[in-house]
Amino acid sequence: MLRIGAFGVGHLGKFHLNNWKDIEDVEVVGFYDPNDEAANEVAAKYTLKRYTDPLELLQQVDAVDIVAPTNHHFELCEMAIRNGKHIFVEKPLANTMEEARQLVAMAREANIKVQVGHVERFNPAYQAVAAMQLNPMFIEVHRLAQFNPRGTEVSVILDLMIHDIDIILSLVKSDVKHISASGVAVMTDTPDIANVRIEFNNGCVANLTSSRISMKKMRKMRLFQKDAYIGIDFLEKKTEIIKLKQPGDENSFSFDLETPSGKKTIAIANPEVKQTNAIKTELQAFVDAIVQNKPPVVSEIDGYLAMEVAHKILEKISNTSILV
Repeated sequence: MLRIGAFGVGHLGKFHLNNWKDIEDVEVVGFYDPNDEAANEVAAKYTLKRYTDPLELLQQVDAVDIVAPTNHHFELCEMAIRNGKHIFVEKPLANTMEEARQLVAMAREANIKVQVGHVERFNPAYQAVAAMQLNPMFIEVHRLAQFNPRGTEVSVILDLMIHDIDIILSLVKSDVKHISASGVAVMTDTPDIANVRIEFNNGCVANLTSSRISMKKMRKMRLFQKDAYIGIDFLEKKTEIIKLKQPGDENSFSFDLETPSGKKTIAIANPEVKQTNAIKTELQAFVDAIVQNKPPVVSEIDGYLAMEVAHKILEKISNTSILV
């Protein structure tokens, strides 16, 4: 039985608690949250013990689930690492790059498992195409959300766009060559809307737009590669593939297209998307990494690299002096 301690039981923390109870061979021992109102509600609803001393809770568990505000990630992760506990921590990994660097070094030295909560890696729409031969050379992303005061302690880059940065870095096996970015602070003191262009050494280009002041929600990624287009709708949980037809592509709609180089057959398919719970899937993956002693799907290194690109984007935006 893997004993888990929950650190932070706000809006997202409650989603985690709801999913932990459905994962086998896991016991949530208790939780730590300095907010009395949230703590009293959770203690009553989930019949969980509230710990007022985080160190006391750490001493009772094998692993921690940190869903606290970003500015508390470092202190809680550091405490867990020093006590030899495995860590699941929400994205972004830390509040600053220096904090992230220290956590990566400490985790490596302590030989513990650290998984960062980039939940879109576990979105069923992405999972439906993740096993494909993905080698995109052009990527277009739109992630739009309606304004919500929750999460505005960080910019839209670290709040929303970082999900897509993480996925893109996992797909494009090449170093970043150049970043162009612009952004505007509208409702908060940090960018609320941003447009970014990332160029990679292998020639791939990614265009990303993120906004948290949109009238409608959208979470779409489009991948263009040789002989194929892959569309992923993270919000509606749908995928679409358009490619040159290959032997075995029988479960797809196809048509012939005349081109200067001759007739080509185009196949259109909508791969099956299993309606799974992404949060439960990522928490189960964390448990499996510990129990089976294998690397986490989204490691602290992945979390660090996504942060690194996000902070370079913020630096570019700051240098353009577009913030109002």
